[in-house]
Parts: sequence; structure tokens; C-alpha cells
Amino acid sequence: MEQSPFKVDKYYIKRVDADPKSIYCHHDIMGELLVPTHKHEKAQMLYAEGDVVFVTTESKSYFLPARHFIWIPAGLEHSIEPKSEHVMMRNLYFPVEENEDEFYKNEGIYPVNNLLLQMMLFTNRWNGDLEEGTPNFSIAKAIKAILPQICPTNLPLELPQPKDKRLGKILRYVENNLGETILFSNVAHEFGYSERSLSRLFQKDLGMSFIQYYTIRRILRAIELLLERKLSVKEVAEEVGYNSVPTFSNTFFKILGQRPSDYLNGEEILEQTK
Repeated sequence: MEQSPFKVDKYYIKRVDADPKSIYCHHDIMGELLVPTHKHEKAQMLYAEGDVVFVTTESKSYFLPARHFIWIPAGLEHSIEPKSEHVMMRNLYFPVEENEDEFYKNEGIYPVNNLLLQMMLFTNRWNGDLEEGTPNFSIAKAIKAILPQICPTNLPLELPQPKDKRLGKILRYVENNLGETILFSNVAHEFGYSERSLSRLFQKDLGMSFIQYYTIRRILRAIELLLERKLSVKEVAEEVGYNSVPTFSNTFFKILGQRPSDYLNGEEILEQTK
């Protein structure tokens, strides 16, 4: 079900920022497949349940899996696109304060531990402006205050947007062949580059190597498949081009800080707490 641009603008501009001193809270099933590019004067904490949410800024595409949150600093233009309309999105919008921790000035994706999960679930009964001086405002502010302490690692769950059209074609090729083992030498040959020149193009345009991009993209696809719960871990590994389950599991752990099986078990725990 699509929502009109007016309704989207009214929600983000008029309601979120209407009271500059309040903490604004909004929890709902997404019910739409795209929130167009917008920004707000408050910083946003977006927590997702049930499926993947794609958050896109001018320079990066963020991949927000279930049981993680993204911190979006005030004033940053972004669009939001859930993978399905059944995604539950829990949002808290915070006024910017003086002398804030550096944590709040940078966008990033972080896992939600048990403490933060329980605090976020507690906010389920709220909606709208939380006024300063009320208990709910104090609890929401406490959620914000603990983030720099309990979220030391910004997960690399984002991919830069290519500026060079030639590179865009290569990235689409990678996207369409994630189930195969893609060799850099073969990609260079396929698109008429020397390995050295293509390596320079990746570093100049994306700020990362081909293998870094390829590895992150495979793991992001693996998270999507795991959340669908249709395939075993072994089958997911094969779907993203890994012939070895231990290699897949180790790579997954390096990026998300947990094994694929643990990620699935965490999702089951979340279902039980609803």
C-alpha cells in the first residue's frame, strides 16, 4: 500500500520536528515499501524487527537486519525501504544537545543486546511526543545515553554508492552472480580491465577493494536468506558462493560478531518476547 508524498512529508516534517524539545516516538508495521528521501532536525534511532530494511544516503546504502538499529544523525538526508511491508519499525527521534558524544554525529548500524532489546520493547506502548520531565522522556533519554557505552563497534553493513557508471555495471554483475565463486581476475577480464587498473578504480570510487565489497555483499545476502528461514546454514552458504560452511561461518562472525546459527537463535528469542 503506497502512501502519498504529502502523508510522508506530514509525518516526518510536521510531526517529528513539531516540538523541537520533545523526544518523538513512532512504532508501527511499515505498511509501505518506500519512504522517499527526507531529513529531520532530530537524530533518529531506527530499530527493525521481522526483516531487512534498506536505508540509503547520498553516498552509502545501509543494510539494516532484524535485531539491529541504525543511528541517523540530525539533518542527514536518507530514504527508507523495507524488504517487506510487514517489517516492524521502532523509531525514537532525539533533539540534538550541546557537547554531545561523537557517537551521535555519525551514522552507523549496531547490534541490539538483551538490555537494549528489553528497553526498546518497553517503549512499545508509546507513540508521539514524549515531553521533558515525564517518566517516559527520562527512559527514552536513558536509552540514548547508554548507546556509546554498549555499542562500541559500528558494523560494516553498508556499501558505498558507485559514482562511476562503468563500476555500476560491474557491481550489478556481482549482484547477479552471488551464488558463484567470483574471481577478481575473471571480472577484470570480463569487463576489459587489467587487474591493476580495476583495483585502482575500486579504491578510488568506493574506498575499498573488490574482495572487501564482494565479501560484505555475500554476507548481506546471507542475512536475508537466514531471515527467510527456508534454508539451512549449509544451504545459505552455498547460495552465496561458499563451498565451506566453516569459512562462511567465520566470515559471518567477523562481520556480525556472531555465528549464523547464533543469529537464527537470537531471532527465535525475539519472537518469544513479543
